Amino acid sequence: MSQPFISFLTDFGLDTAPATCRGVIWSICPDARINDLTHSSRQFAIRDGAVLLWSSLPYQPIGVHLVVVDPGVGTTRRPVALQVERGDVLVGPDNGVLLPAAKRLGGITAAHVLENEALFRHPVSDTFHGRDIFAPVAAHLASGIPISDVGSATQPAQLVQLTLPEARVEDGTLVTSVLFVDRFGNCRLAGATADVKALRGSLAPGDRFEVSIGDRNEPMPWQTTFGAVGPGELLLYDDADYAGLAIGRNLGSAAEELGLANDVDVRIRPA
Repeated sequence: MSQPFISFLTDFGLDTAPATCRGVIWSICPDARINDLTHSSRQFAIRDGAVLLWSSLPYQPIGVHLVVVDPGVGTTRRPVALQVERGDVLVGPDNGVLLPAAKRLGGITAAHVLENEALFRHPVSDTFHGRDIFAPVAAHLASGIPISDVGSATQPAQLVQLTLPEARVEDGTLVTSVLFVDRFGNCRLAGATADVKALRGSLAPGDRFEVSIGDRNEPMPWQTTFGAVGPGELLLYDDADYAGLAIGRNLGSAAEELGLANDVDVRIRPA
């Protein structure tokens, strides 16, 4: 890369932690371009961070992708770097947060544990590995060191796995659950648009479905966008941000209206 590229995703929020990490990166790799994907991933929510990373990385340049959603900081959990088929390197904790994105970028071709302390910032704290381990290693990788320099190799199968919910069809009903809730209250479900299309054999705007959450049954149309229904009305749609089936509410929160959160069961059938 003529100018190193680093993307950066954390659950740090709006305090100075992201800026501190950027300062560490620039002190090692002054020419780095840093794209802050978000620092508002839900606190301690590894799966939320994984979904956000998975949804964004295909649209980023090939580079180094730094992720710090790390409730196990300072424990025995390992820091890792993962080379993927597309040519990127993902840097972060070995807690599953990197794996869906790595798979989406072609799969892991090399995995290494961050062990080379010469690449760390010293002294290394027990509570801020983003500053002292992950950011400096990401900067060194962006500067051009080979991934093998960061530490010993490990097998992808030895990485901590992350299990995401999956959809299935039972008796003409799509049985699914909430995968992710965005800041607008839109609810990305396990499964894809093709799954609801298969229930009917075809799918067109205005097609009606019955959506069951617990004892509550809600009729919803399939639509292409929020404004195709009235203000406050619910809809099923294909979520462009998170690439799959979702429930939304025009000018409102579907999560609030329906009491939805991660892993809440949802059943969808043609009306």
